[in-house]
Amino acid sequence: MGSLDTPISAENGSAHASGHGKSPLTDGGARAAPADSVPEFEPSKRRRSSMLPLEVGTRVMCRWRDGKYHPVKVIERRRVHGCGPNDYEYYVHYTEFNRRLDEWVKLDQLDLDSVEAVVDEKVEEKGASGLKMTRHQKRKIDETHVEGHEELDAASLREHEEFTKVKNIATIELGRYEIETWYFSPFPSEYNDCLKLFFCEFCLNFMKRKEQLQRHMKKCDLKHPPGDEIYRSGTLSMFEVDGKKNKVYGQNLCYLAKLFLDHKTLYYDVDLFLFYVLCECDERGCHMVGYFSKEKHSEESYNLACILTLPPYQRKGYGKFLIAFSYELSKKEGKVGTPERPLSDLGLLSYRGYWTRVLLDILKKHKGNISIKELSDMTAIKAEDILTTLQSLELIQYRKGQHVICADPKVLDRHLKAAGRGGLDVDVCKLIWTPYKEQN
Repeated sequence: MGSLDTPISAENGSAHASGHGKSPLTDGGARAAPADSVPEFEPSKRRRSSMLPLEVGTRVMCRWRDGKYHPVKVIERRRVHGCGPNDYEYYVHYTEFNRRLDEWVKLDQLDLDSVEAVVDEKVEEKGASGLKMTRHQKRKIDETHVEGHEELDAASLREHEEFTKVKNIATIELGRYEIETWYFSPFPSEYNDCLKLFFCEFCLNFMKRKEQLQRHMKKCDLKHPPGDEIYRSGTLSMFEVDGKKNKVYGQNLCYLAKLFLDHKTLYYDVDLFLFYVLCECDERGCHMVGYFSKEKHSEESYNLACILTLPPYQRKGYGKFLIAFSYELSKKEGKVGTPERPLSDLGLLSYRGYWTRVLLDILKKHKGNISIKELSDMTAIKAEDILTTLQSLELIQYRKGQHVICADPKVLDRHLKAAGRGGLDVDVCKLIWTPYKEQN
């Protein structure tokens, strides 16, 4: 399961300062004189030189693009231009922020006076189970529980993290946007030395150079995703792309999505999936803003496998629209649906918001008793998801061997307000679609 419109204190590459800026004052409170007017003490200079190059695992303060200093951990290092200890760049993780903001920094961005010794990763801690684990393992297990990699054993998880710890592509160009990437994506090896990739926004082929893209665009005759348009309302359009019929497009979409989804499983066998690509349309064509995928045949009633809204289009309600659209397809199929597990914490939050809004709207309008089964039939939401949602809202009780919904109007209004706006509506009249089984 992928991420949705993910809230973070830093949006699209710019964070809000959080009070950890480095003060330009000396220990005694007097403002420090410019470096060229006061000679540096030799012992201090020698001590800093002896630290270099910094070891992987070092914690230090780093000047970020907001001009303030934030705590970071060194994840990787690489030699640049010379052979001396100063001739390194460092890949750092800002410990206050999401991993998507990790980046390469130069030595002059680091405050060497703030260097902490490398934490011994073998220092043991006892967990609640009585088993001993390193601090590193404990942190990774905590992160994994949230992000959704429970299916990996410890050895596989370590291999995954080692392989994906450093972003390989820094930025992409897609249509009229240049977008900073968030995570590693396993592009073919010939693209390993590319900091920037250029995507055709219609067929999603990617190139190393702008000139290649310009030549490609003169020959590419696509103006929309290579599938069937199944929805058009105003300037919004949805295309269904069959991974078997459009294998290269499906694989390229997965490569692209992985740049913005941390723990997404990359689909190499896209034949088994359908991709629903949401576009904004204008006179130049249909421009992708996001998508979700689903298995053609799911034994577990999954109606969504992965979901993404691209960064330039986030905070516009498209993620909520995509969730709602997946349920409208389930209704057309005459099935109940549920998103593929495990959900990230933010994914669960988005879905819980959708389930809350849909269920409480019905409860407000409905007169008399209504069962979980009836709610499921009306909404295509799986009964287990309805039950857990109503339980979390304390709107359900267990009496005489059965669940009873207790819907006080004032309580419903309060919960609806807390759930926030529903985003863009899906106009079901504009959905022209035949379920996959019936198509074949």
